[in-house]
Amino acid sequence: MPIKSLRRAALFATSLLASSAVAQDSCAKLMSAKISGATMLLAAAIPAGGFAGPPGPASGRDLTAPYKSVPAFCRVVSLATPTTDSEIRIELWLPASGWNGRLQGIGNGGFAGAIDYVQLGTSVRKGYAAGATDAGHTGTPVDAAWALGHPEKVVDFGHRGIHEMTRVAKEVIQALYGKAAQRSYFAGCSDGGREALMEAQRYPADYDGILAGAPANYWTALLTTAAVDTQALTLDAASFIPPAKIPAIATAVNTACDELDDVRDGILNDPRQCHFDPATIQCKAGDNEKCLTAPQVVALKKLYDGPHDSHGKQVFPGYLPGAEDGPGGWGLWITGPAPLKSLMAFFQFGYFADMVFENHDWDYRTFAVEPGLKLAEQKTASAVNAVEADLNSFKSRGGKLIVYHGWNDPAITALNTLNYYQSVVAKMGQREVDAFARLYMVPGMQHCDNGPGAGSFGQVGRLTFDDPKHSVNASLVEWVEGGVAPDAIIASKYSADDMQHALMTRPLCAYPKTIKYKGAGDTNDAANFTCEAWKK
Repeated sequence: MPIKSLRRAALFATSLLASSAVAQDSCAKLMSAKISGATMLLAAAIPAGGFAGPPGPASGRDLTAPYKSVPAFCRVVSLATPTTDSEIRIELWLPASGWNGRLQGIGNGGFAGAIDYVQLGTSVRKGYAAGATDAGHTGTPVDAAWALGHPEKVVDFGHRGIHEMTRVAKEVIQALYGKAAQRSYFAGCSDGGREALMEAQRYPADYDGILAGAPANYWTALLTTAAVDTQALTLDAASFIPPAKIPAIATAVNTACDELDDVRDGILNDPRQCHFDPATIQCKAGDNEKCLTAPQVVALKKLYDGPHDSHGKQVFPGYLPGAEDGPGGWGLWITGPAPLKSLMAFFQFGYFADMVFENHDWDYRTFAVEPGLKLAEQKTASAVNAVEADLNSFKSRGGKLIVYHGWNDPAITALNTLNYYQSVVAKMGQREVDAFARLYMVPGMQHCDNGPGAGSFGQVGRLTFDDPKHSVNASLVEWVEGGVAPDAIIASKYSADDMQHALMTRPLCAYPKTIKYKGAGDTNDAANFTCEAWKK
């Protein structure tokens, strides 16, 4: 690190350590604090390990473990009402001592509707004041019934909820600690990744550093794709691909493409190079779990191709081959355990029934791409799409942005994120983009996590705040505060019962570079890989 950057980082760290402890009565007094546009619902001092967590399921499973190591904090709950139909619940956790001067904003998933207490606790353990919101409604991430007849709530969900959370958080921090947050960060994946890009585009002054994972930023086209894919799999019962056939697809893809990167490991370093033809596994002697019927082959091709309009123009890119199998794969997101039971089937119904057509009895079978997408754009694009390529306002105030996406995401195709990144480069120029933004594509990772690849690198859901060489989140902080731009980041793969000893490590390369095996050495060791310019 350059000497000037070291001095700047050291001075900043010294100033952060100067924060003082917060007395219990100071937290309680926040109930009478004047926070513009918000009503205080709770301000309570929570002792170390004293947060019980949300109600557990009927099984009685203990959900308190993640909170037992959380230090004492001031818990603040407020309700922001920017419109007469807004009810944005905001939860803030502020360290009782050792506040590091930073704010950590936390994003949502799906249709939002809940507070991510686990990541609030993770942030407080590292000295951050942390904020989260339900984005304006209460519900499960796959339910959009709250949106029916409530256009202002759709706006709250789309962008206003996160902005209000951020605004309120900064006012509460000032009221509690007597000084403003010196730095602010936001991290989200999936819908949270969309929220992250929305912040950079629409509210560039909210955050200094933004981490956007697998962003659902082109919401209207993404859910149009979900509707088309659901039709492809279910309009004809013979087209449905049952879970038992997913492993056969994954095996065929790996047989065709795994060694294109010179390593047979079940991971496609760049699945764009894989040109797998579903017809190669069409059944020749009767239907069974090892092959696809002719209608299933047609359906699978549609999933890989993505939807097209009547003129043959692609509306949204299709899914990439690889990592179809596994608990976070196609059987959960795309095909589902049974017809109409995939997560994307639920999302497309909630979006079009409750937000676009405003008819909870809407029949997905009547959906047509061009009129459906046109209406979706007219009614919701301004609220939910985060596709603006001009990020000069965010860059000009020193903001830093890191985007990442799993190459084998079965919820949001990785090609969408590549398209967005390339649109920013086309708008601003590569040199300008390199000054404030990075994109990391993660081989073998599914949606935000999971998959055969090395998918643990300090990202959302696994947020870590130390060691920039192994944490994309920590590298963002180092970039903002120390001026050190991130390069390759080491990702790890762990077993479910051992999160201390990595089974495999691999470098993540800043796009457009891609990972390349050196040709010798243990393929489970990142040291035997390098980052090279991608060759078409």
